[in-house]
Amino acid sequence: MKKTPFTEKHIALGAKMHEFAGYNMPIEYTGIIDEHLTVCNAVGVFDVSHMGEFWVKGPNALSFLQKVTSNNVAALTPGKIQYTCFPNETGGIVDDFLVYCYEPEKYLLVVNASNIEKDWNWCVSHNTEGAELENSSDNIGQLAVQGPKATEVLQKLTDIDLSAIPYYTFKVGKFAGEENVIISNTGYTGAGGFELYFYPNAAEKIWQAVFEAGEEFGIKPIGLGARDTLRLEMGFCLYGNDLNDTTSPIEAGLGWITKFVDGKDFVNRAALEKQKNEGTTRKLAAFELIDRGIPRQGYDIVTADGEKIGTVTSGTMSPTRKIGIGMGYVKPEYTKIGTEIYLDVRGRKLKAVIVKPPFRK
Repeated sequence: MKKTPFTEKHIALGAKMHEFAGYNMPIEYTGIIDEHLTVCNAVGVFDVSHMGEFWVKGPNALSFLQKVTSNNVAALTPGKIQYTCFPNETGGIVDDFLVYCYEPEKYLLVVNASNIEKDWNWCVSHNTEGAELENSSDNIGQLAVQGPKATEVLQKLTDIDLSAIPYYTFKVGKFAGEENVIISNTGYTGAGGFELYFYPNAAEKIWQAVFEAGEEFGIKPIGLGARDTLRLEMGFCLYGNDLNDTTSPIEAGLGWITKFVDGKDFVNRAALEKQKNEGTTRKLAAFELIDRGIPRQGYDIVTADGEKIGTVTSGTMSPTRKIGIGMGYVKPEYTKIGTEIYLDVRGRKLKAVIVKPPFRK
């Protein structure tokens, strides 16, 4: 298994470790519920160094990105970030990711850890524009410091005014004495905070500094288990669960990152535009259980009469709401807020209701 710059630290801290995307990663430390609530109420630190990073540079960088991504990269200005995806030729999604605009001819793509090789091959094979591509995934460490106290903690370690970095923007500068750290107002928790990108040789120093600065707020390391429950409470999609090579961005409710602007002839544009105009045979919907139970990926979603109308893609017991919550693809006529549906759990029907995310207000 591959290691991040923090793997030995997780083991020393007694984390429950498991393979994820080829990396030896911490799943939990003190327990998923405790870690989840720590992020909601105070501040927690996630090692996300397993994520992939690609540089796209040169005079043809923008034209390449406009072709392979669904969102309108031309709308970005330096310091801005965009959520987007790579559509494939058959209506699905290669990956969902972030684009950071450094300069008009310099962009950073931050992709999912499990898709690094697939995404890299996709970019290389579609680079007919001759953009300069560089896979820096092994040369960048990353921590996500998330929660309502994150800004106070991190402000101790930089002269950059963090309150002047709006959501989905970033600055590059000195942090914890290290130069060229990317400080990004992003995250996958809905609890606020920042993501830090740095060279691996600065990892130890940055980890120590962050934990010392956060001690008064009860800062804790957080594993991938709570990362999943936090993102699900916000209704954020996870690649491999709610998105994959067969789910279209229109079906997944990602029409807002699929821009049919003039001059942007991206992969599979015509088919996706048709879907947007004519509708789809299924849509991603969020639901809460009325009956007691925990939804799990793969459960059938059925009507009161037992007719299958969809499938659960993500589900858990909400740590903040103490009820079963989930998402799944269902026939469009069952996606209206308030519609009652049922989950088939080994022949037992559990009643649920369609809701508008986030689950955690």
